[in-house]
Amino acid sequence: MLERPHSGYRAVLVQLGSSTERDAALNELRDLVRSADAQIVGEITGRLDRPHPAHFIGTGKLEELLQLKSYLNADWIVINHTLSGIQERNLEKQLDCRVSDRVGLILDIFARRARSAEGKLQVELAQMQHLSTRLVRGWTHLERQKGGIGNRGGPGEKQIELDRRMIETRIFRLKSQLETLEKQRATQSRARKRNRVPTLALVGYTNAGKSTLFNRLTHANVYAADQLFATLDTTARQWSLQPGVQVILSDTVGFIRDLPHSLVDAFKATLKEATYADLLLHVIDSAHPEVEAQIQAVEEVLEQIGAAKIPHIKLYNKIDQLHISPRIDRDDTGLPDSVFLSALSGDGLTDGLLAQAITEHLTHMGWSLKAPDWSTQ
Repeated sequence: MLERPHSGYRAVLVQLGSSTERDAALNELRDLVRSADAQIVGEITGRLDRPHPAHFIGTGKLEELLQLKSYLNADWIVINHTLSGIQERNLEKQLDCRVSDRVGLILDIFARRARSAEGKLQVELAQMQHLSTRLVRGWTHLERQKGGIGNRGGPGEKQIELDRRMIETRIFRLKSQLETLEKQRATQSRARKRNRVPTLALVGYTNAGKSTLFNRLTHANVYAADQLFATLDTTARQWSLQPGVQVILSDTVGFIRDLPHSLVDAFKATLKEATYADLLLHVIDSAHPEVEAQIQAVEEVLEQIGAAKIPHIKLYNKIDQLHISPRIDRDDTGLPDSVFLSALSGDGLTDGLLAQAITEHLTHMGWSLKAPDWSTQ
Protein backbone atom coordinates (compact mmCIF):
# COMPACT_ATOMS: atom_id res chain seq x y z
CA MET A 1 0.00 0.00 0.00
CA LEU A 2 1.06 3.63 0.42
CA GLU A 3 1.33 4.12 -3.34
CA ARG A 4 1.88 7.72 -4.32
CA PRO A 5 -0.25 8.93 -7.25
CA HIS A 6 1.80 10.38 -10.08
CA SER A 7 2.16 14.13 -10.41
CA GLY A 8 0.76 16.02 -13.36
CA TYR A 9 -2.91 15.05 -13.17
CA ARG A 10 -5.29 17.41 -14.94
CA ALA A 11 -8.16 17.66 -12.46
CA VAL A 12 -11.77 18.76 -12.72
CA LEU A 13 -13.32 19.66 -9.37
CA VAL A 14 -16.93 19.03 -8.40
CA GLN A 15 -18.51 20.90 -5.49
CA LEU A 16 -22.26 20.63 -4.93
CA GLY A 17 -24.41 22.08 -2.19
CA SER A 18 -25.92 25.35 -0.99
CA SER A 19 -24.36 28.59 -2.19
CA THR A 20 -23.58 29.70 1.38
CA GLU A 21 -21.22 26.75 1.92
CA ARG A 22 -20.01 26.28 -1.64
CA ASP A 23 -17.40 29.04 -1.97
CA ALA A 24 -15.48 28.18 1.22
CA ALA A 25 -15.62 24.44 0.47
CA LEU A 26 -14.45 25.01 -3.11
CA ASN A 27 -11.53 27.17 -1.98
CA GLU A 28 -10.38 24.46 0.40
CA LEU A 29 -10.82 21.80 -2.29
CA ARG A 30 -8.56 23.82 -4.60
CA ASP A 31 -5.88 23.94 -1.91
CA LEU A 32 -6.18 20.19 -1.31
CA VAL A 33 -5.85 19.34 -5.01
CA ARG A 34 -2.85 21.66 -5.39
CA SER A 35 -1.31 19.94 -2.37
CA ALA A 36 -1.65 16.71 -4.34
CA ASP A 37 0.49 18.31 -7.08
CA ALA A 38 -2.32 18.30 -9.63
CA GLN A 39 -3.28 21.00 -12.13
CA ILE A 40 -6.84 22.29 -11.84
CA VAL A 41 -8.27 22.65 -15.36
CA GLY A 42 -12.00 22.95 -14.64
CA GLU A 43 -14.71 23.17 -11.98
CA ILE A 44 -18.37 22.24 -11.75
CA THR A 45 -20.70 23.56 -9.05
CA GLY A 46 -24.41 23.27 -8.43
CA ARG A 47 -27.13 22.23 -6.04
CA LEU A 48 -27.61 18.74 -4.67
CA ASP A 49 -31.16 18.03 -3.57
CA ARG A 50 -30.68 14.29 -3.23
CA PRO A 51 -27.60 12.15 -4.07
CA HIS A 52 -28.12 9.79 -6.99
CA PRO A 53 -27.80 6.21 -5.66
CA ALA A 54 -25.74 5.01 -8.64
CA HIS A 55 -23.28 7.86 -9.20
CA PHE A 56 -24.00 10.52 -6.55
CA ILE A 57 -24.41 13.38 -9.03
CA GLY A 58 -27.52 13.65 -11.17
CA THR A 59 -27.66 12.52 -14.79
CA GLY A 60 -27.56 16.11 -16.04
CA LYS A 61 -24.42 16.93 -14.05
CA LEU A 62 -22.89 13.63 -15.15
CA GLU A 63 -23.35 14.56 -18.81
CA GLU A 64 -21.96 18.05 -18.16
CA LEU A 65 -18.97 16.51 -16.38
CA LEU A 66 -18.37 14.04 -19.22
CA GLN A 67 -18.35 16.83 -21.82
CA LEU A 68 -16.08 19.08 -19.74
CA LYS A 69 -13.67 16.22 -19.03
CA SER A 70 -13.42 15.42 -22.74
CA TYR A 71 -13.04 19.08 -23.79
CA LEU A 72 -10.31 19.81 -21.22
CA ASN A 73 -8.57 16.45 -21.64
CA ALA A 74 -8.81 15.90 -17.88
CA ASP A 75 -7.70 12.62 -16.33
CA TRP A 76 -8.83 13.08 -12.71
CA ILE A 77 -12.26 13.97 -11.33
CA VAL A 78 -12.29 15.09 -7.69
CA ILE A 79 -15.67 15.22 -5.97
CA ASN A 80 -15.65 17.05 -2.64
CA HIS A 81 -18.11 14.68 -1.00
CA THR A 82 -18.05 11.13 0.32
CA LEU A 83 -18.85 8.50 -2.31
CA SER A 84 -19.77 4.88 -1.80
CA GLY A 85 -17.62 2.25 -3.47
CA ILE A 86 -20.33 1.54 -6.04
CA GLN A 87 -20.76 5.25 -6.86
CA GLU A 88 -17.02 5.68 -7.34
CA ARG A 89 -16.78 2.61 -9.57
CA ASN A 90 -19.79 3.67 -11.66
CA LEU A 91 -18.38 7.17 -12.16
CA GLU A 92 -15.03 5.78 -13.28
CA LYS A 93 -16.81 3.55 -15.80
CA GLN A 94 -18.90 6.41 -17.15
CA LEU A 95 -16.06 8.96 -17.26
CA ASP A 96 -13.25 6.55 -18.18
CA CYS A 97 -10.77 8.18 -15.82
CA ARG A 98 -9.72 8.24 -12.19
CA VAL A 99 -12.34 9.51 -9.71
CA SER A 100 -11.63 10.45 -6.08
CA ASP A 101 -13.91 11.60 -3.30
CA ARG A 102 -12.85 13.81 -0.39
CA VAL A 103 -11.50 10.90 1.67
CA GLY A 104 -9.52 9.49 -1.26
CA LEU A 105 -8.03 12.90 -2.01
CA ILE A 106 -6.85 13.43 1.58
CA LEU A 107 -5.41 9.91 1.61
CA ASP A 108 -3.44 10.73 -1.55
CA ILE A 109 -1.95 13.78 0.14
CA PHE A 110 -1.17 11.82 3.29
CA ALA A 111 0.59 9.16 1.21
CA ARG A 112 2.80 11.88 -0.28
CA ARG A 113 3.58 13.49 3.07
CA ALA A 114 4.29 10.39 5.20
CA ARG A 115 7.97 10.26 6.14
CA SER A 116 8.39 8.43 9.45
CA ALA A 117 7.67 4.75 10.02
CA GLU A 118 4.75 5.70 12.26
CA GLY A 119 3.32 8.09 9.67
CA LYS A 120 3.48 5.41 6.99
CA LEU A 121 1.76 2.90 9.27
CA GLN A 122 -1.03 5.37 9.96
CA VAL A 123 -1.53 6.18 6.29
CA GLU A 124 -1.58 2.50 5.36
CA LEU A 125 -4.18 1.79 8.05
CA ALA A 126 -6.39 4.59 6.73
CA GLN A 127 -5.95 3.30 3.18
CA MET A 128 -6.83 -0.24 4.20
CA GLN A 129 -9.92 0.89 6.09
CA HIS A 130 -10.99 2.92 3.07
CA LEU A 131 -10.30 0.00 0.70
CA SER A 132 -12.29 -2.42 2.86
CA THR A 133 -15.47 -0.56 1.92
CA ARG A 134 -14.56 -0.57 -1.78
CA LEU A 135 -13.81 -4.19 -2.62
CA VAL A 136 -16.41 -3.94 -5.34
CA ARG A 137 -13.95 -1.77 -7.29
CA GLY A 138 -11.51 -3.39 -9.64
CA TRP A 139 -13.02 -6.90 -9.60
CA THR A 140 -14.55 -6.96 -13.09
CA HIS A 141 -11.77 -9.36 -14.17
CA LEU A 142 -13.37 -11.97 -11.91
CA GLU A 143 -16.85 -11.86 -13.45
CA ARG A 144 -16.20 -15.03 -15.45
CA GLN A 145 -15.44 -16.98 -12.27
CA LYS A 146 -18.25 -18.92 -10.68
CA GLY A 147 -18.41 -20.49 -7.24
CA GLY A 148 -20.47 -23.17 -5.57
CA ILE A 149 -22.01 -26.46 -6.70
CA GLY A 150 -22.81 -26.61 -10.39
CA ASN A 151 -20.89 -23.40 -11.08
CA ARG A 152 -23.56 -21.30 -9.42
CA GLY A 153 -22.93 -18.21 -7.34
CA GLY A 154 -22.03 -14.58 -7.77
CA PRO A 155 -19.07 -13.29 -9.80
CA GLY A 156 -15.78 -13.41 -7.97
CA GLU A 157 -17.32 -14.30 -4.62
CA LYS A 158 -14.43 -16.45 -3.41
CA GLN A 159 -11.73 -14.01 -4.46
CA ILE A 160 -13.49 -11.04 -2.85
CA GLU A 161 -13.95 -12.90 0.42
CA LEU A 162 -10.29 -13.92 0.37
CA ASP A 163 -9.16 -10.34 -0.14
CA ARG A 164 -11.55 -9.10 2.53
CA ARG A 165 -9.94 -11.47 5.03
CA MET A 166 -6.46 -10.38 3.92
CA ILE A 167 -7.37 -6.73 4.43
CA GLU A 168 -8.93 -7.42 7.84
CA THR A 169 -5.78 -9.28 8.91
CA ARG A 170 -3.58 -6.40 7.76
CA ILE A 171 -5.78 -3.84 9.55
CA PHE A 172 -5.53 -5.87 12.76
CA ARG A 173 -1.72 -5.98 12.54
CA LEU A 174 -1.43 -2.27 11.76
CA LYS A 175 -3.67 -1.38 14.69
CA SER A 176 -1.58 -3.56 16.99
CA GLN A 177 1.63 -1.83 15.88
CA LEU A 178 0.08 1.62 16.36
CA GLU A 179 -1.31 0.67 19.77
CA THR A 180 2.24 -0.25 20.81
CA LEU A 181 3.44 3.18 19.68
CA GLU A 182 0.58 4.84 21.54
CA LYS A 183 1.57 3.00 24.75
CA GLN A 184 5.14 4.22 24.29
CA ARG A 185 3.89 7.80 24.01
CA ALA A 186 1.83 7.36 27.17
CA THR A 187 4.88 5.99 29.01
CA GLN A 188 6.99 8.96 27.89
CA SER A 189 4.24 11.33 29.02
CA ARG A 190 4.08 9.74 32.48
CA ALA A 191 7.88 10.04 32.78
CA ARG A 192 7.68 13.76 32.01
CA LYS A 193 4.95 14.25 34.57
CA ARG A 194 6.96 12.37 37.22
CA ASN A 195 9.86 14.71 36.58
CA ARG A 196 7.54 17.72 36.68
CA VAL A 197 8.22 18.81 33.10
CA PRO A 198 5.34 20.81 31.58
CA THR A 199 4.24 19.53 28.19
CA LEU A 200 2.72 21.85 25.61
CA ALA A 201 1.18 20.82 22.28
CA LEU A 202 0.59 22.95 19.21
CA VAL A 203 -2.75 22.11 17.61
CA GLY A 204 -4.65 23.83 14.86
CA TYR A 205 -6.11 23.78 11.39
CA THR A 206 -3.78 22.60 8.65
CA ASN A 207 -1.60 25.41 7.27
CA ALA A 208 -2.26 27.68 10.26
CA GLY A 209 1.49 28.05 10.83
CA LYS A 210 2.15 25.49 13.58
CA SER A 211 5.41 24.20 12.12
CA THR A 212 6.71 27.71 11.43
CA LEU A 213 5.99 28.66 15.04
CA PHE A 214 7.53 25.41 16.31
CA ASN A 215 10.72 26.03 14.33
CA ARG A 216 11.06 29.60 15.59
CA LEU A 217 10.57 28.64 19.25
CA THR A 218 12.71 25.49 19.34
CA HIS A 219 15.18 26.22 16.52
CA ALA A 220 14.16 22.92 14.98
CA ASN A 221 14.13 22.23 11.26
CA VAL A 222 10.64 20.78 10.80
CA TYR A 223 9.41 21.04 7.21
CA ALA A 224 7.06 24.00 6.84
CA ALA A 225 5.34 25.09 3.63
CA ASP A 226 2.31 27.06 2.47
CA GLN A 227 0.26 23.97 1.72
CA LEU A 228 -2.25 21.73 3.46
CA PHE A 229 -0.84 18.84 5.51
CA ALA A 230 2.79 19.84 4.92
CA THR A 231 3.79 17.58 7.83
CA LEU A 232 2.11 14.50 9.29
CA ASP A 233 4.52 13.46 12.01
CA THR A 234 4.49 14.67 15.59
CA THR A 235 7.79 16.24 16.67
CA ALA A 236 8.75 17.09 20.27
CA ARG A 237 11.57 19.40 21.37
CA GLN A 238 12.75 21.16 24.50
CA TRP A 239 11.92 24.85 24.58
CA SER A 240 13.40 27.40 26.95
CA LEU A 241 10.24 29.11 28.17
CA GLN A 242 12.30 31.43 30.37
CA PRO A 243 15.88 31.38 31.66
CA GLY A 244 16.45 28.10 33.50
CA VAL A 245 12.95 26.76 32.73
CA GLN A 246 12.57 24.12 30.01
CA VAL A 247 9.30 22.67 28.73
CA ILE A 248 8.45 20.06 26.13
CA LEU A 249 6.77 21.46 23.00
CA SER A 250 5.10 19.16 20.47
CA ASP A 251 4.03 19.95 16.92
CA THR A 252 1.05 17.84 15.81
CA VAL A 253 -0.64 17.02 12.50
CA GLY A 254 -3.00 19.70 11.23
CA PHE A 255 -6.78 19.29 11.40
CA ILE A 256 -9.35 19.98 8.71
CA ARG A 257 -13.12 20.33 8.66
CA ASP A 258 -15.07 17.14 8.04
CA LEU A 259 -11.94 15.11 8.83
CA PRO A 260 -12.99 11.55 7.93
CA HIS A 261 -13.51 9.32 10.96
CA SER A 262 -11.23 6.70 9.39
CA LEU A 263 -8.37 9.22 9.43
CA VAL A 264 -9.07 10.20 13.03
CA ASP A 265 -8.96 6.51 13.94
CA ALA A 266 -5.82 5.79 11.92
CA PHE A 267 -3.96 8.83 13.27
CA LYS A 268 -5.10 8.28 16.84
CA ALA A 269 -1.55 7.57 18.02
CA THR A 270 -0.39 10.93 16.65
CA LEU A 271 -3.50 12.93 17.55
CA LYS A 272 -3.41 11.50 21.08
CA GLU A 273 -0.21 13.47 21.65
CA ALA A 274 -2.50 16.42 22.32
CA THR A 275 -4.29 14.53 25.11
CA TYR A 276 -1.00 14.06 27.00
CA ALA A 277 -0.30 17.81 27.06
CA ASP A 278 -0.72 19.96 30.13
CA LEU A 279 -1.57 22.97 27.97
CA LEU A 280 -2.72 23.21 24.35
CA LEU A 281 -1.64 26.07 22.12
CA HIS A 282 -4.34 26.42 19.46
CA VAL A 283 -2.65 28.07 16.47
CA ILE A 284 -5.15 30.00 14.32
CA ASP A 285 -4.71 31.61 10.90
CA SER A 286 -6.16 34.99 11.83
CA ALA A 287 -5.95 36.19 8.22
CA HIS A 288 -8.07 33.36 6.80
CA PRO A 289 -11.59 34.37 5.67
CA GLU A 290 -13.07 31.22 7.26
CA VAL A 291 -11.26 31.63 10.58
CA GLU A 292 -14.31 30.88 12.77
CA ALA A 293 -15.17 27.73 10.82
CA GLN A 294 -11.58 26.54 11.17
CA ILE A 295 -11.62 27.14 14.92
CA GLN A 296 -14.83 25.12 15.20
CA ALA A 297 -13.35 22.27 13.11
CA VAL A 298 -10.33 22.02 15.43
CA GLU A 299 -12.53 22.05 18.52
CA GLU A 300 -14.64 19.22 17.07
CA VAL A 301 -11.56 17.03 16.48
CA LEU A 302 -10.28 17.79 20.00
CA GLU A 303 -13.66 16.63 21.28
CA GLN A 304 -13.36 13.40 19.27
CA ILE A 305 -9.96 12.51 20.73
CA GLY A 306 -10.85 13.47 24.31
CA ALA A 307 -8.76 16.64 24.53
CA ALA A 308 -11.53 19.25 24.69
CA LYS A 309 -11.19 19.85 28.45
CA ILE A 310 -7.43 20.41 28.47
CA PRO A 311 -6.59 24.08 29.20
CA HIS A 312 -5.67 25.98 26.06
CA ILE A 313 -4.60 29.36 24.74
CA LYS A 314 -5.64 30.57 21.30
CA LEU A 315 -2.70 31.87 19.28
CA TYR A 316 -3.94 34.16 16.51
CA ASN A 317 -1.07 33.80 14.04
CA LYS A 318 -0.21 35.80 10.87
CA ILE A 319 -1.10 39.21 12.33
CA ASP A 320 1.57 40.65 10.01
CA GLN A 321 -0.90 40.09 7.16
CA LEU A 322 -3.57 42.09 9.00
CA HIS A 323 -1.21 44.86 10.11
CA ILE A 324 -2.29 44.66 13.75
CA SER A 325 -0.13 44.82 16.86
CA PRO A 326 0.68 41.84 19.09
CA ARG A 327 -1.32 41.66 22.31
CA ILE A 328 -2.76 39.39 25.00
CA ASP A 329 -6.52 39.13 25.53
CA ARG A 330 -7.79 37.81 28.88
CA ASP A 331 -10.88 35.92 30.01
CA ASP A 332 -13.23 36.88 32.86
CA THR A 333 -10.86 35.41 35.46
CA GLY A 334 -7.91 37.47 34.22
CA LEU A 335 -6.03 34.54 32.66
CA PRO A 336 -4.64 34.94 29.13
CA ASP A 337 -7.23 33.67 26.67
CA SER A 338 -5.63 34.68 23.37
CA VAL A 339 -2.27 35.88 22.09
CA PHE A 340 -2.00 37.78 18.80
CA LEU A 341 1.36 37.07 17.15
CA SER A 342 3.25 36.31 13.97
CA ALA A 343 5.45 33.23 13.74
CA LEU A 344 6.99 34.67 10.57
CA SER A 345 7.95 38.14 11.80
CA GLY A 346 8.38 37.24 15.48
CA ASP A 347 5.81 39.79 16.72
CA GLY A 348 4.46 38.57 20.07
CA LEU A 349 7.40 36.18 20.45
CA THR A 350 10.53 38.27 20.65
CA ASP A 351 8.76 40.66 23.02
CA GLY A 352 7.87 37.77 25.35
CA LEU A 353 4.06 37.97 25.12
CA LEU A 354 3.62 34.27 24.31
CA ALA A 355 6.03 33.17 27.08
CA GLN A 356 4.23 35.46 29.52
CA ALA A 357 0.80 34.01 28.68
CA ILE A 358 2.05 30.42 28.98
CA THR A 359 3.86 31.13 32.25
CA GLU A 360 0.71 32.64 33.79
CA HIS A 361 -1.35 29.61 32.76
CA LEU A 362 1.15 27.04 34.04
CA THR A 363 1.57 28.93 37.32
CA HIS A 364 -2.21 29.03 37.75
CA MET A 365 -2.26 25.25 37.16
CA GLY A 366 0.21 24.73 40.01
CA TRP A 367 3.52 24.42 38.18
CA SER A 368 6.45 25.87 40.12
CA LEU A 369 8.44 26.23 36.87
CA LYS A 370 11.71 25.24 38.46
CA ALA A 371 14.45 24.08 36.14
CA PRO A 372 13.88 20.32 35.51
CA ASP A 373 16.50 17.64 36.07
CA TRP A 374 16.99 16.26 32.55
CA SER A 375 19.38 13.58 33.77
CA THR A 376 16.39 11.49 34.87
CA GLN A 377 14.70 11.65 31.46
